[in-house]
Amino acid sequence: MNEENKGTPKNKWSNIFRKKWFFPALYLTIAAVLLSVVVWYQNLDNQIPDAQDQIDNQEEGFSPNPNDEDAQPVMDQQEVIEMPVTNQDQAEIVTKFFDYNAEQKDQESALVLYNNRYYQSKGVDIASANDETFEVVAALSGTITEVKEDPLLGNVVVLSHDNDVMTYYASLGDVKVKAGEKIKQGDLLGTAGKNLFGKDSGTHVYFELRKDGKEVNPETYFNQPVSKLENITEEVAEEEKAEDQSEQTEATETEDSSTEPTQEEDTQENDETNTDTDKQEEQGKEETNDTSASA
Repeated sequence: MNEENKGTPKNKWSNIFRKKWFFPALYLTIAAVLLSVVVWYQNLDNQIPDAQDQIDNQEEGFSPNPNDEDAQPVMDQQEVIEMPVTNQDQAEIVTKFFDYNAEQKDQESALVLYNNRYYQSKGVDIASANDETFEVVAALSGTITEVKEDPLLGNVVVLSHDNDVMTYYASLGDVKVKAGEKIKQGDLLGTAGKNLFGKDSGTHVYFELRKDGKEVNPETYFNQPVSKLENITEEVAEEEKAEDQSEQTEATETEDSSTEPTQEEDTQENDETNTDTDKQEEQGKEETNDTSASA
């Protein structure tokens, strides 16, 4: 019995080896394993980047840009126009920007009385609630193009910014900057003071916002991105185009009206025609009478 049991496993393997499907199945299994190893090796080469290429890219400062587009400055687009004061909660606008489309109450608050005459405000007067002086800061980052003392407006500081934007600060007491300096948003320019032109506003700062040389309402653009000012250029261009078309239409109508004869001219022409006809008839009658008399 023991000898028979010991020989049983050998007989089983012998029986398996003798099967017709054993060796083909073995060959197919080995081929599948080898093919899997080859495919894996090829994918491994594609997935692992060349270390030398990475080093070269880092040394050259290479930054991949799949769309091949120019990088846009993000900070300039995100900067918003702020009030030129350090504490906006304690500041109030006492003189508004004069807007022809505004309500009558706002238009009245945008008039400045000086020397018994009213002037339309092209900016805003900002004062503190307790009429005390306060710090005046830059509403936008830019370059100081002018610092001067005006007899009516007091100390004046002018800043230029990108895209033809300018900010104008007047009625300053002390001035802390000089022309040519680069200024960041929120940097100190000076302190609020008084001037003759806006004496009714007390201690204040006069602030103007200009785009392409045109004054705009600062209240409309406070806490708004600078890109909002780009719409002004398009609106101004459309208004100028509409005005040009209106002027051309009026000129054409004027020319047409000048070339059409008036009723009085027609009457005069008819009277002159009738008079000439009457004269011709009288001359004809006289000639007839002369002929009959000579006969």
